This record gives sequence, structure tokens and C-alpha cells, in this order.
Amino acid sequence: MPVTDQHTADPSGRHILTFNFRQGRKKARHDEADALIPRYALDWSRGSGAVDVEALFGRKAPLVVEIGSGNGEATLAMAEADPDRDVLAVEVFPQGVADLMLGLERRGLENVRVYNGDALPLLWEGLAADSVDEFRVYFPDPWTKKRHHKRRIIQDEHVRTMCGLLRPGGTLHTATDIADYAEQMLEVLDGVEVLENRFDGFAPRPDHRPVTKFERRGRKAGRDIYDLLFTKK
Repeated sequence: MPVTDQHTADPSGRHILTFNFRQGRKKARHDEADALIPRYALDWSRGSGAVDVEALFGRKAPLVVEIGSGNGEATLAMAEADPDRDVLAVEVFPQGVADLMLGLERRGLENVRVYNGDALPLLWEGLAADSVDEFRVYFPDPWTKKRHHKRRIIQDEHVRTMCGLLRPGGTLHTATDIADYAEQMLEVLDGVEVLENRFDGFAPRPDHRPVTKFERRGRKAGRDIYDLLFTKK
């Protein structure tokens, strides 16, 4: 049966988007990635039910869901360092998906699959309760204008949906270089009863999270980096 959250799922299929779609320029190498779609891509749409994760990866293993994998820089490094866990990378931009698939092919990694689409419908309908070992949300669209804060992915209703999919003991790991978003993240996560902060406030930067171009860009601009690590009770 499809898994939905009554507080967030919109039966009309319409909802507030949490990403700002920017159509990037297609590069020649992205044409090469088209041939990799059958191997690495998750073909899923609303109404098709929950994903058979074991069939998708060809094995039963702990599942990590990364929301907003970008060009796959962190995804590739973390998947290569942790081959015993499977990663479902969710990214709306086709160019990022192409870069990630090309990276998977180049490194010979078999523990990553990619979904090119909006994360929220997939969370509402595409994943089973208690099936996810970890959610990663690294440097999501910050939506810096106050009137756009409702578009941020880390807010109460979306986090509660993620919690319904996390197994007990599972991890929710976020990172941002936007100070007011970091404070909002901390407030939201602290307010979800089934989550427990592993640290007193923000977490020390974990060694296992690679430094990506987004983090380098933030540091170059003089911004601090904020990590949060929460566990589902």
C-alpha cells in the first residue's frame, strides 16, 4: 500500500515546491549518461505505490535517502566509503542526475540508485514506514526571503513525514551554511517528539560528510557551516 502522511499529502497532487528549478545547460557528457538510466535510475511516479527497495538494489541492506544530491559529489564519496548500505539519491535537476550516474559508472559503484524528481511525493507514497536507516539533507535550497520560508524542506510537516519512514534508531542529518535556516532547522527538529539530538545544539562537523562545492562556496563567502544529527527514538 502507498505510504502517505495525512498532514502533508495533497490528494490533488499539487503542493508547494521546496526547490527552485533552474534549467542548467546540458553538456556533451550528459548525453552519455542517457544510456545509464536503465542501470541506475529509479522509475517511479505518483500512484504506482511503494518502491520495492530490495528489488531496486538487488539485495537487502540498510537504506539511506539523500534529498538533493546535487552533482553527486558527497553521494559518491560516502557510498564508496560505506558499501554495505544502499543510497537512494533524490535530485530534481537532470544535469546533477547525469553527473552522478557518470560518477557511479566511473567508480564502479553498485549501491546507489537515483530518482530524478520532487522528493515530497516520493516520501508520501513511495517508501514504506520504518524502511529508511538515514535521511541526509545537505545544503538544501535556503529560500532566504522570509515570505519564501514556507518552501524550505526542513519544516515540521516534512520532518514528521521523514520520521514515519525512519526506523527506530535511524538518523536525520542536515547541513546548511545559512545561519537563520540552521536555527529554523534546530527549532523544527527539537520540536518533533520522536527525534533526539545527539549533541547539545549543533553537531561538530562529521568527518564522514565530504566537503562539497556548496560548502566550499559558503566558506569562501565567510559563512559558518551548521550540521545537525538527530536520532529517531
